[in-house]
Amino acid sequence: MTKKDYYKILGISKTASQEEIKKAFRHLARKYHPDIAGKDSEEKFKEINEAFQVLNDPQKRAQYDQFGHAAFKPGDFSGFRWSNFEDLFRDSGFGDIFDIFSGARGRTRNNPEQGEDLKYELEITLEDAFSGLDKKIKVPKVVLCEECGGSGAKPGSLKTCPKCQGSGRLRRVQRSAFAQLVNVVTCDECGGSGKITETPCKHCNGTGRIKKTSIITVKIPRGVDNESYLRVTGQGNAGYNGGPSGDLYVAINIKSHSIFDRYENDLFCKTTISLGQAIFGTEIEIPTIDGKAKLKIPVGTQSHTIFKLKNQGMPDVHTKKRGNQLVKVVVKIPDKLNKNQRIILQKFVDLNEEKIKTTKGFFDKIKKHI
Repeated sequence: MTKKDYYKILGISKTASQEEIKKAFRHLARKYHPDIAGKDSEEKFKEINEAFQVLNDPQKRAQYDQFGHAAFKPGDFSGFRWSNFEDLFRDSGFGDIFDIFSGARGRTRNNPEQGEDLKYELEITLEDAFSGLDKKIKVPKVVLCEECGGSGAKPGSLKTCPKCQGSGRLRRVQRSAFAQLVNVVTCDECGGSGKITETPCKHCNGTGRIKKTSIITVKIPRGVDNESYLRVTGQGNAGYNGGPSGDLYVAINIKSHSIFDRYENDLFCKTTISLGQAIFGTEIEIPTIDGKAKLKIPVGTQSHTIFKLKNQGMPDVHTKKRGNQLVKVVVKIPDKLNKNQRIILQKFVDLNEEKIKTTKGFFDKIKKHI
């Protein structure tokens, strides 16, 4: 008999992720498991399992995608048989059959669990972003209780729950003439933790974690940009039941600068020169992010001309190559003239009068310098 497409069996696309494959299998397993749907669904359930076993294994999935069912021999599926359905679920990475029907997904309350991630807003100057630095910050977070080591119990008073034998769950089976219904409930003795605390830790009130402000050193790389995030591994809240700590994400906010505007790795500023400097040309000193630089003003420079200082911008956070500094020169027109100045300037204007032209190209000029 021709086999069906494994992707169609699970009702997923060929680009489905591993999590989507598991989710589809979990849904179908609840629906077609013989303990729920009856003995007649056993073949359908085996078909679902076979599809899952192939698609959940990256190597087998690659073989199937390339060659289809021809990639496997009949003997390759001998490992997909099981003595009972509980063994199947353990082999499929769900812990056991109870995880499918209880929705626990292989995790119980006494399993290790990662702590929560934290976010911290850090404001720095543009100079800090240019040079990079190690910044110490104070972060309020949750850490393991030093008294009990995170157990929540006074040392020596944490015992295995005798009712559930440490599993945190109790199995209840209801049988009928045609099937049996397996129900898994949280152990009412330990509350699902699998442990009994005879004497709670007084320091943390039995929670195993306490609030504390920690001083953490964050390395700010050269060239970091505004609204960047820096990840500090393991500096979030402490985990549960021996699980790892979460991570700390530091959001970078760069203060507005009095001189420079920034766009990517380029810096922008504006300076003013006199009418005489614009007409006759000169050399002026311009502030840069890490010092000063000389800028040559050619004869006849027009107002709002943009000059480029190469490699005077911000360093790239990856390559460390610096961007440019763009300087817009504004010519200051004198608003007060004495009589002699007015006469001299009027003669100059009369000798150099030009017809006024209006053209486009302002934005093109800006882009040319970037």
